[in-house]
Amino acid sequence: MSRGFWLYGALIVAIQGLVACGSNPVAENTAQAQETAKVQKYDRLVVAFGDSLYAGYRLAPNEGLAPQLQAALQADGINARVHNAGVSGDTTAAGKTRLAFVLDNLERKPDLVVLGLGGNDMLRGIKPAETKANMVAMLDELKRREIPVMLTGMIAAPNLGQDYGNAFNAIFPQLAKKYDAPLYPFFLEGVVTDGALMLPDNIHPNAKGVSRVVEGLSPLVEAALKEQGDAVLEK
Repeated sequence: MSRGFWLYGALIVAIQGLVACGSNPVAENTAQAQETAKVQKYDRLVVAFGDSLYAGYRLAPNEGLAPQLQAALQADGINARVHNAGVSGDTTAAGKTRLAFVLDNLERKPDLVVLGLGGNDMLRGIKPAETKANMVAMLDELKRREIPVMLTGMIAAPNLGQDYGNAFNAIFPQLAKKYDAPLYPFFLEGVVTDGALMLPDNIHPNAKGVSRVVEGLSPLVEAALKEQGDAVLEK
């Protein structure tokens, strides 16, 4: 595990930032929804389903994960809309509860869901077995609907102990293997240890930090979309 993982763990022990994210203004999601809705014609629909790290916590409408990922995909010639389904403060249990509602209210079936939850579970000390069970339920729902998925991982804070850390940190690689899903191992890799890429709370990325995340994430998203397109052509 990289040095950045452990430095991140030390930071979240001190700050406990993700737990407090439920206080984030509701306006952020509304504004981002309005921004992405401007793309009226598109070939691919990607859903970014996660917590505050996905929601665009305290960022301008065009600075969060969804709009920046959408811009990156379009810059690479993929006419995609990225739907922001991030909710600040969400646990895996909350995500499991709202997943079907989100999917049912989209304009069409998505080509890919990028799924990133678990940080708030860890900070609340929720048992890894419960986190994994909730993730399995969401992945099973996506599989039932025949919607491809990719995962972004999270890590446990060191103060939770080695046993907890080992169990929690194994969740995402295990599920990626089980469901044959692409995995971006740690959402904030290369970002959280650089103060210039973080908000003052030292737990959420600023606009430049999100850009760095997108640099690492977008190639995986593009590959997943290409694989999906190739599979359709083969049918």
